[in-house]
Amino acid sequence: MSQPLMPKATCVWLIDNTALTFEQIGDFCSMHALEVQAVADGEVAQGMIGRDPVAAAELTCEEIA
Repeated sequence: MSQPLMPKATCVWLIDNTALTFEQIGDFCSMHALEVQAVADGEVAQGMIGRDPVAAAELTCEEIA
């Protein structure tokens, strides 16, 4: 699986719109789970607009489920 074009923005979207674990999001975005947790806690990527990986054809709804 290739890395998304904008991994942190994709991470923000996945945190806000799915019930995936930090590990699952980290695996997809090529980020460590602790970095994903920092994004979720607002310590990293503050104010960043999420990027929808489904609309960008990087993931399908079935893959998220």
